[in-house]
Parts: sequence; C-alpha cells; structure tokens
Amino acid sequence: MSQSERSARVRLVDVARAAGVSKTTVSDALNGTGRLPAATREHVRQVARGLGYRPNATARLLRKGHTRLLGVTAREYVEMPWVYADLAYFSQLTTAMTQAALAHGYGVVLLPTSGPEDCWLDMPLDGVFVIDPVAGDPMVGDFLAAGVPVVSDRRALAEAGSGAQEIGRWVDFDYDGAARQVLDHLEDAGAERIAVVAATATACFYQQSVSAYRDWCAERGREPRIVCLPSPGVQQTLDAVRELLTAQVPPDALVTLVELSPPLLLDTIRRLGRSVPDDLLLVCATEDSAASYTDPPVSTLSFLPGETAQAAVQLLVDRIEGREGDHGRLFSADLQIRTSSAVPGRRPAVSRVTPG
Repeated sequence: MSQSERSARVRLVDVARAAGVSKTTVSDALNGTGRLPAATREHVRQVARGLGYRPNATARLLRKGHTRLLGVTAREYVEMPWVYADLAYFSQLTTAMTQAALAHGYGVVLLPTSGPEDCWLDMPLDGVFVIDPVAGDPMVGDFLAAGVPVVSDRRALAEAGSGAQEIGRWVDFDYDGAARQVLDHLEDAGAERIAVVAATATACFYQQSVSAYRDWCAERGREPRIVCLPSPGVQQTLDAVRELLTAQVPPDALVTLVELSPPLLLDTIRRLGRSVPDDLLLVCATEDSAASYTDPPVSTLSFLPGETAQAAVQLLVDRIEGREGDHGRLFSADLQIRTSSAVPGRRPAVSRVTPG
C-alpha cells in the first residue's frame, strides 16, 4: 500500500483509536491547542505520523475563516476574459505577485475579467488585486460589499463609496506625469510632430495618458496625432502605426502606449521606409526586455509590474492579518532613454524615477 493510499484512508478517528484517546484530544494535539500534557501531545503526533495522517489544510483554514488565497485580475478589456495574460506587463505582474504572496504563505488565483453575474464571489478568496478597473467597476464593488479586502486604484475605491476606505487599499501611478515626461523628452530631442497609439478603454492609464497628451499639445498649439484602438491585438496596433506614418505629413516621433513587441514594431517602421532614430524618434510603453537588445535599442516607459505586485500583496496581507499598514502606494513610471529617442549626436541617458 502506497503512502498516498494510506494517507487518503486515515481519518482523525483512526488516529484517536490507535492512540487510545478522544478525537478532541487528537485535534488539540495536532493543532497545538487545548491543555494537554507534553507527553500526550507527542504521543498523538507520533501515532499520527506513523499512520500517515495528514490534516486537511483547506478545512482547517476555512474553520479559521481564511483560505490564504489572493485573487488577481485585469479589467482593461472585460469582454475578452484572458487577453491580458498574453501581455508582458501582466505576465510579469502575476509572476511577481505569486512570488510575493508565497513569501507570506499565500497562493494566487487568476480570475477572468468577466463572468455570469457576480460569479467571482463564489471563489473563497482572502483578498483581491483588481488591475485597471473599469469605470464604476462592479467587481471592486461586489468584493468590497462582501467584506473581501481589495487593492485597486484610487478612482475605483472612491467610486465604491465611503465604506470602501475601511477594507480597500490602493496602488496607483502618476499617469499624467509619466506622459508629460515622455513628451518633454521627445520635444527636447527635437520632435515637433509627436503621434500616439493608445486604446479606447476606461482604464485610468489610457484615459489620463491620452488626456495629458491632448493637454500638452493644446498648451503648445499643436494638433494631436492619435489613434485609439477599440480592442487589443498585434494587427490592430500595427495598422494604427501604418496609418500614422503614411499620413501626408507624417510624425517625427511616435509613442506607443499599447504594448507591442519592439522588434516587430521596428521592422514595421523600416518596411514603411522610416529610420529610427534618424527621421522618427520612438518610445514604447512596454515591459518587453527585448527593447534593450534591438537595433537600435528602444526607449521604454515601464509601469513597474514587479514593484506594483509586491506593494499590492503587502497591502492585502496587512489588511487581512489585521495590521494597520499603509492605505496606498503612489508610483512614478520609469523612463529608460535609449538610442531610439536620443538627441542626434548626444549619448543617450537613462532617466530612472523611483517609486513615490
């Protein structure tokens, strides 16, 4: 008989019978509770080990009111439940969150962006990280109403009402500052016609970045050059780039806020007869590590998935385990300036902004 077969058949009552004690005594001995003589406690544990008994961890946690499971989901495209898993940003964020959660003794469950009614409430979660919530996000509101701690952005918690401040926590970015940092950098490099590829989405990232771009252009009397995609996808993004670069008066700088492979983007630009950075400066919002190895290396705007995930886990665990902790963390994006957007004749510098 294998060890697994023995373990599957051994029950608490079997240990009690073999040890010559009650089930209550066995439970107290194995859980470290009750007032038992040390010899009795050790005797029960030795019998349990000898029989191959393993307590049901799930049942034990549920009795204590915890599952030690954290949920994570991205709501940017709610009609496409798993599209975010294909993007480098979300892939790195979920990996970092899993590692950070494990260090605290928690596991991570990936939640779909949408489902029938409030199906996510059927999942036994101790806390949830909702990334890029939609306006008036029902997932954030449902979890908070059910008493489940949530980490999301400040707008989502504000929309959820005053009660959300008690069990809700937030991580957020200065998206306006990040967009202006990129635009100012390109202007300093000599760009006069800066185009942007973004998305039509209610996530704060896109809304605030696009708003900052339009304001920046208005302040300088420039006409915005922008294409907002209705849905994610490589082909749609490349088509948007082609649309901008084949205009009668093409841009001399391009910012892609929709994540895309830097090598693929550079290849598309070359096929359109443009050269980076000679006649087109380029900055991409991406976490793709290939950006630093392309020819030329591509300047990137990073929204720090690793640091964001660690902060979210710490905020959730502090709230779940009853520690006061912080109520939120505000980050600044990290602009890595490389050859693709460098001033001609000037050695590219790296502009790193630490979390705020």
